[in-house]
Amino acid sequence: MDKKIFLLGLACTMLMFACEKNISTASVSSPNGTNEISFHLTEDGTPFYLVKHNNNVVIDSSSMGFEFKEQAALKSGLKITGTQSNTFDETWEMPWGEQRKVRNHYNELIVSLEETTAPNRKINVHFKAYDDGIGFRYEFLEQEGVDSLVIMDEHTEFQLTGDHTAWWIPGDWDIYEHLYSTTKVSEIDALSKRDHPDLAATYIPENAVNTPVTMRTDDGLHLSFHEADLTDYAGMTLKVDPENLRLTSELVGSDRLGHKVKRALPFTTPWRTIQIAERAGDLIESRLIENLNEPNKLGDVSWFTPMKYVGIWWEMHLGLSTWDMEATQDMNTFATLGKEQTSKKHGATTENTKRYIDFAAANGFGGVLVEGWNTGWDRWIGFEDREGVFDFVTPYADYDLDEVADYARSKGVQIIMHHETSAAPRTYEQQMKAAYELMQKHGMHSVKTGYVGKIIPKGEYHHGQWMVNHYRKVLETAADYQVAINAHEPIKATGLRRTYPNAISREGLRGQEFNAWATDGGNPPEHLPIVAFTRMLSGPIDFTPGVFEIALPTKPNNQVNTTLAQQLALYVVIYSPIQMACDLPENYEGQPAFKFIRDVGVDWEQSRVLNGEVGDFVTIAREERDTGHWFVGGITDENSREIMVNFDFLEDGKTYEAIIYKDADDSHYRNNPTAIVIEQLDIKKGDTQTITLQEGGGFAISLKVK
Repeated sequence: MDKKIFLLGLACTMLMFACEKNISTASVSSPNGTNEISFHLTEDGTPFYLVKHNNNVVIDSSSMGFEFKEQAALKSGLKITGTQSNTFDETWEMPWGEQRKVRNHYNELIVSLEETTAPNRKINVHFKAYDDGIGFRYEFLEQEGVDSLVIMDEHTEFQLTGDHTAWWIPGDWDIYEHLYSTTKVSEIDALSKRDHPDLAATYIPENAVNTPVTMRTDDGLHLSFHEADLTDYAGMTLKVDPENLRLTSELVGSDRLGHKVKRALPFTTPWRTIQIAERAGDLIESRLIENLNEPNKLGDVSWFTPMKYVGIWWEMHLGLSTWDMEATQDMNTFATLGKEQTSKKHGATTENTKRYIDFAAANGFGGVLVEGWNTGWDRWIGFEDREGVFDFVTPYADYDLDEVADYARSKGVQIIMHHETSAAPRTYEQQMKAAYELMQKHGMHSVKTGYVGKIIPKGEYHHGQWMVNHYRKVLETAADYQVAINAHEPIKATGLRRTYPNAISREGLRGQEFNAWATDGGNPPEHLPIVAFTRMLSGPIDFTPGVFEIALPTKPNNQVNTTLAQQLALYVVIYSPIQMACDLPENYEGQPAFKFIRDVGVDWEQSRVLNGEVGDFVTIAREERDTGHWFVGGITDENSREIMVNFDFLEDGKTYEAIIYKDADDSHYRNNPTAIVIEQLDIKKGDTQTITLQEGGGFAISLKVK
């Protein structure tokens, strides 16, 4: 790894001590001067900060504060006792990711604060200014006679400068699977999203939004609010004050324990982050969230290989088979599916799994996911007491795990394990080591985990501190057995994949499966052009693209609201180091467009966002690691549009064999979704192509050096 680190550091830091009585301000600018953070104290010692972009205020004066249990609130009566300034510049390498090398370049300001009256508590605020945004966090220092703090809430404000257009989902403490809304900030109404019939667990206590939440000002500047390095702390929602256009941090709590966070002193909070971009595509190219996390703690993770996979999954959502062997599954008890099961045939059998293994091997796919292989699926949902239901080492009688694993190995295919916990994490923690030992025995290096339903114990939420620590425990334990985690119903991604690169992907959004059974007809065409600029800013997404039988004949009230060309484009647009070809193997037979899924990469040397606007369209080009091949994907919402692709990202002096997969003239996501045109031509650096994307459509291009 080529690293260059420059520390204008602690030896030559600017220090301003308390003896200089009138110090009440400090500031730091990003390396190129684009972004500036100013910190101030009011006359009564209330801390606040302000953010400028190109000398224009983008976050106005915003206060900071905390409320505690059995201690007075900490939000005024403070003085600055010193500051430290620091410059840092390094280049680190992603073991897998959207790009190989990442520059981490920032200027830092640390402000030391102390109460002016007893008990004279001390707190530091760390600010980092990057050219693509800013981050700040709080450091709670040791206190005499106090070994821990119980935080009842955090009051970090983000004072907006206008009624920006916002793309948001409600601040649900249990789930991120809501559809995005597009409104002005003043029109955000999260409470109207309560009790969605298609969601297995939902809790929205007030008018707040989950992060990342992305906004665009009237001047065209893009802001995205999130957090980084969420460690031993509650997830942050942002409470909305629609009249004053202000966001305030609102932590997810624990009804069971009666607080938001409990931490031993000293400790630091997660980073509060704002990505700032004049071009929408720069939000996607930003690595701010990853850079605010600690370096890789696991070392060599070459045991995990980015891959494409198939699996026993979509057939259950189509009603063709069941997760449980007992064939007692009534899908009406599963609130998120809400459809009657039409089949009583168990999907995860030895014979059926071998069929998928054969298909994967024949098409160069690295893995096969098998859901419903283990006992417990007859009582996994709709039951109040789900503790002890699932057994993560005992297969159903019609699934011979040893035989399946041996057969996959002989074909050069890896079985992707599946652990659905039914939101009973204590049961999972009791069996984790045994489950990972079983995986290690069979050479399985990745597992899809799931947490469908209300968390047991009652009173905990998916996004609270207790569950944040559970998800971390899973990552750390899995790493000991060389297992990578693809978490579903997860806590939000906050860049921890840098520190724990076995955190390979996660759900955390309204996925492909909603197209098969959602009562509202599935994901609308604007969904993914929004996701690319919101949820995807936090990290990789296991969206499971690749539906070819878009009409879903077993689901007369549902269909996938994209064209076939867009399903191909998603392999480039929606990033994950594991990408599923989710449809049934037989639906790919004889389909020329399937060649793109076979060819497309999953691990990238570099990525470039060629164009895009939030919620409307986006085009992304990615260069595959080690091959020099490029792949391009573009998607649009319900509106047709022409996109001009400039191939100036290609290497000079080389000719590329391009295969373009695009919508036909009469393609339409509702009326004619599978119509597709495939063209082959030679492309060189600087060439351009104008491509028409039909309603709900897209295009995909593979470019290989001749």
